[in-house]
Amino acid sequence: MARFALLTLLVGLATAGMAQVAPSAREVANYDVLFKAAHDGDVDRIRRLVADGADVDARDARGRRPVHVAAFASQDEALRVLAEAGADMNALEGQAYDVVTIAAVADDPELMSLAIELGNDPGLTTSPYEGTALIAAAHLGHVEVVRRLITAGAPLNHVNNLHWTAVIEAVVLGDGGKDHQAVLDALLTAGADRKIADRDGVTPLQHAESRGFTKMANRLRLGDQ
Repeated sequence: MARFALLTLLVGLATAGMAQVAPSAREVANYDVLFKAAHDGDVDRIRRLVADGADVDARDARGRRPVHVAAFASQDEALRVLAEAGADMNALEGQAYDVVTIAAVADDPELMSLAIELGNDPGLTTSPYEGTALIAAAHLGHVEVVRRLITAGAPLNHVNNLHWTAVIEAVVLGDGGKDHQAVLDALLTAGADRKIADRDGVTPLQHAESRGFTKMANRLRLGDQ
């Protein structure tokens, strides 16, 4: 019971108040010109502002840079222009998210791949949980994002400060449905370690069994055969 209570608490923390925070309508309305141009995808204005000396790595009140604002707004070309102007593509905003993780959580594989192309390391440690974009995408069941991150070389076995890997999160925070099954299969096929347990010593297989996720449990057992 104690283990179940702890798991319930951790799941609640992982899905509650420490989520990403996109700029609010009020924040956007009060943005200076470069942040507003990044949000709106106004690439011509971004170029003019940069030519006039605008700081492409300025921060707003929440620590976001223009690249983060462009990512939250899914403005691919604005992101490209900012990167070409020298913006730091590995910068973390105030909650320690980078562009790749913002795009991964938003299930925006095209923007995420563009960010990687522009120099954003897909393996950065991000978020208040000291996780990675791959862990976040596995948690959410974003299959194409997971596949692209694996192809880009994202670390498969990173352990966050909840002591969970992408494999564990796909089970513990997933719903056992086809998307999380596909995420788990992609991770295991790529060589992710299915035996890394949580801090209580509970393995992904044991979590899958306890949650009644029969197909995920069967996939996790394949390595024992």
